[in-house]
Amino acid sequence: MDNNYLADLLFPNITTTPADIEARYPKRQLPEGAKVTRFAPSPTGFLHLGNLYGAFADERLAHTSGGVFYLRIEDTDAKREVQNGVEIIIDTLASLGIKFDEGAVKNGGDNGIYGPYRQSERAEIYQTFAKQLVREGKAYPCFCTEDELNEIRQRQEAEKLTPGYWGEFAVWRDAPIEKIEAKLNEGASFVLRFHSDGSCEHKLKFNDLIKGDINVTENDIDHVLLKSDGIPTYHFAHAVDDHLMGTTHVVRDESWLSTLPFHIQLFKALGFKMPKYCHTAQLMKLDNGNKRKISKRKDPEFAATYYHDQGYTTAAVHEYLLTLLNSNFEEWRLANQTAPIEDFKFTTKKMAVSGSLFDLDKLNDISKNVVSRMTADEVYADTVAWAESFDADFADKLKTYADTAKAALAIGRGGNKPRKDIGRWSEVKAYMGFFFDEYFELIDEIPDNFAKADVKAALNKFCETYDASDDQTTWFDKIKAIAGELGFAPETKLYKKNPTEYKGHVGDISMFLRIAVTGKASSPDMYEVMRILGADKVKARVNAYADKI
Repeated sequence: MDNNYLADLLFPNITTTPADIEARYPKRQLPEGAKVTRFAPSPTGFLHLGNLYGAFADERLAHTSGGVFYLRIEDTDAKREVQNGVEIIIDTLASLGIKFDEGAVKNGGDNGIYGPYRQSERAEIYQTFAKQLVREGKAYPCFCTEDELNEIRQRQEAEKLTPGYWGEFAVWRDAPIEKIEAKLNEGASFVLRFHSDGSCEHKLKFNDLIKGDINVTENDIDHVLLKSDGIPTYHFAHAVDDHLMGTTHVVRDESWLSTLPFHIQLFKALGFKMPKYCHTAQLMKLDNGNKRKISKRKDPEFAATYYHDQGYTTAAVHEYLLTLLNSNFEEWRLANQTAPIEDFKFTTKKMAVSGSLFDLDKLNDISKNVVSRMTADEVYADTVAWAESFDADFADKLKTYADTAKAALAIGRGGNKPRKDIGRWSEVKAYMGFFFDEYFELIDEIPDNFAKADVKAALNKFCETYDASDDQTTWFDKIKAIAGELGFAPETKLYKKNPTEYKGHVGDISMFLRIAVTGKASSPDMYEVMRILGADKVKARVNAYADKI
């Protein structure tokens, strides 16, 4: 067969050559060892935790090596695309502190010289390389109908054969040119298939940067390269794009390992150098003591938007992702507690070979540690920014009473042992909302084992003696005196030594006051709380609670 004639027959409008295309994409000028990575999602409007995990690995690989991290949109499947899908992707990742050096941008634009960064705009490029494969006898048209393909599939199932278009089932692989021309003259649609020269009898040795050396079975299936509308499949498009855009490292889920033999074959057929592949282990979760994959249906944290919506700091999300991605990160963090994560030497060598365990409780602990190291002004600013999107009323309250809010958030902040009450901005309202009368509510009650008369007496005596100008020592001495007057131990250690001699201890008197003033059994330092609230509001709440008894 004259393959040049066939190529012109199939692609009469393609006059460019691979050399013409290559000339548009100059080799990147980067420092030695710099990595070029990409995040290449479909614009479906939904990013999941696995996407976030992979994107952050891509970002770290590029930015810790002086390289480039870019966004490519794989929008060749119009059926799955949603309106503003690209904008959702960019905004979601930006809200989590992940930004791109180049690539697709919102409103249909590009940032960078290696575009277009949307695959739907690169048809000429793909068809140019497809035409070259036809010229070289490495691709051919297939005119099989859906019914014919179903018949092949059914026969393979009946005979317990490997499914796919291969060997004797590849009925158009060596079709004569006359038969092809006849179909084209009829106006029949076709797909372009890869002409595989592989055999399932052969094994290939491949080095994956995470899994190490692995053996894979050679591909013998004639996979589709171009669909009937001329749009490429993921397999073909990613090979062409990664080559032209200078991608050096591809991070992707291990579920793609099954396609690796075809991708090896495809890069070789195209004459391209393969990027380094990093197949990440799937994220797992403990469920009643058993490991399972995190799922969209069962786990709200599977959605990448969950973390911003809940008000996690980007720093906390990054810290936690690094504990999943690199096994030595936690050890490094212990030794470098205040260092920025950019100082950590991220490497694929420390990535998990088997499923990493996602632990939301651990993320919450990390987030509390991160927030505890922030200043009150930083916590205030980030809380306001979050609340403006998710709780407008609370945002207005914080801005109207900024000094009160900042003073409240400053309690217990700083020092070697800062308070760790807040892990997410969505928790701030519950933590300090009682400072505002509109949000004050009695959540906890004083236990019934304390006599109501004693509770009421303690509250009344406190109001009689409270002076907002007292220092903390004087303030607490007065509470201890009230405890002693009512038969409670003025020192906790006295109560522990002889518990039957007292009705309780000074901590119980403090608890009465805490619930009366804050509505909760747990709160920040009560001396500071009362100082911020002011004497009038403190006495009003204490008296109101006493009257309620």
